[in-house]
Amino acid sequence: MTDIAMGAPAMDQKALDKRSRLVILASSVGTVIEWYDFYLYGSLAAIITAQFFSGVNETTGYIFALMAFAAGFAVRPFGAVFFGRLGDLWGRKNTFLVTMLLMGLSTFVVGLLPSYAAIGIAAPIILVAMRLVQGLALGGEYGGAATYVAEHAPKGKRGFFTSFIQITATAGLVLSLVVILGVRLAVGEEAFAAWGWRIPFLVSILLLGVSLWIRLKLDESPSFKKMKAEGKGSSTPLKDSFLKWPNLKLVLIALVGLTAGQAVVWYTGQFYALFFLERVMRVDATLVYILLAIALIAASPFFIFWGWLSDKVGRKPVILAGCLLAALTYFPLFQALTTAANPALAHATASQPVTIYADPADCNVQFDPVGKTVFNQSCDLAKSYIAKAGVNYTNLAAPAGAVAEVRIGDSVVYPSFRGEALPTAEFATAKKTWETGLGGALATAGYPAKADSDQVNKPMVVLILFILGFYVTMVYGPIAAALVEMFPTNIRYTSMSLPYHIGNGWFGGFLPTTAFAMVAATGNIFYGLWYPVLVALATVVLGFLLVKEGKDVDLNA
Repeated sequence: MTDIAMGAPAMDQKALDKRSRLVILASSVGTVIEWYDFYLYGSLAAIITAQFFSGVNETTGYIFALMAFAAGFAVRPFGAVFFGRLGDLWGRKNTFLVTMLLMGLSTFVVGLLPSYAAIGIAAPIILVAMRLVQGLALGGEYGGAATYVAEHAPKGKRGFFTSFIQITATAGLVLSLVVILGVRLAVGEEAFAAWGWRIPFLVSILLLGVSLWIRLKLDESPSFKKMKAEGKGSSTPLKDSFLKWPNLKLVLIALVGLTAGQAVVWYTGQFYALFFLERVMRVDATLVYILLAIALIAASPFFIFWGWLSDKVGRKPVILAGCLLAALTYFPLFQALTTAANPALAHATASQPVTIYADPADCNVQFDPVGKTVFNQSCDLAKSYIAKAGVNYTNLAAPAGAVAEVRIGDSVVYPSFRGEALPTAEFATAKKTWETGLGGALATAGYPAKADSDQVNKPMVVLILFILGFYVTMVYGPIAAALVEMFPTNIRYTSMSLPYHIGNGWFGGFLPTTAFAMVAATGNIFYGLWYPVLVALATVVLGFLLVKEGKDVDLNA
């Protein structure tokens, strides 16, 4: 009798441990796949531009591609509100099964979607529609998974348990990079650009099937079942979350004091680093994927470490320390990344700086919503070519009416020309001849057309990317636990989802587009970093003043 009595608790503990592992596994695998689906687009932005925005000029096309990427983030808060309400009324498990199905099917559709050349303007319209569906689905997925795991976690282990959900975002990105790289190597670059890019999107339907099968084995969370059994659920979770000041105040504090800074650190360390290396440094895309994947894999265990540590010291000090470190070191890190990734470009920039002298009245904002405007004034011609070449430049005002000049170092003065004065056919010829000449002058001054892969300091690039990823793990590892702990069970899914997705969907999701536009406007390849630096610093200050530590909160109270 004694043996049975002593053995029963042990069996109960074993069963509990097994159940906990299944909860973490099922929630994490599903969320990895959703992030994989979502980030395929960002990883393939350059090819998406060629496939679906070929009807506009190159610069506008790339901005459109980034905007379509950001569109998925723009609607995430709306997905958070819609599916958060369902999750608080209908249950965590049921809701994130629906979001997963939407995400997988919309990704599969993108893999089948004809290009702009085949069906014209319908192609980008459908593409953006699928991105919007993905954004809505992801807005509901994360809050459900984070809440579900946190409500299963034993006391004192919420940070540790939910850190496995946090690792899924990076894991999904790494998975997308690995699949893309594998397909590239298998079919070759030419075939990949033509049709091979579709394979990673189509594979998602298989991953969807596996994930749904695993998640169907789960039960509803104990906190939700207890709430329902006691009749304490909210019949109006949206009203209770956002129209009652005590809870709305917590939502706003969560946004400005935690998620805004966390989001910009996350996207700078992963996506902006990817864009910077591939588009600005002109490093071979395959090499970029390999180096970034190595760095992210090396950094990923620290999600678990910081989640575990936050159970000991609190969520707030870990997250705010990560924001502060990132803000203080981004500029030197990206300058070091420039030297390591493209040493020829870094040397040319230092020894032969480029300056564009132009009449400010001659310079336009070169973003054309329909892609049909011809920018033919002398300043526009100079800035457009230099920006596309990925060259850092200083812009100085010339006297009114002066023709713009590109000056390379102290000796080369390369004047632009007045394209608006030429007939269309003559302008096209003159522009081609002028750009060829300027390209030759830049090459003579040491500016490379693209980075030499043999000259890339690969260990240093990986180290810098690892440091950027390390900051990501600090701010992201404890964030799910921190948000879940701020809100009561009956409106938890709704309340924690909105600040997370406004922070990550808007502050973070628009970072690549915003930073790219800031660089294009100023000519300074590092200028876009001011955006994440200032947001991260604001979060440090506001988080320190406003956020209350919640690691010891009882989620069932």
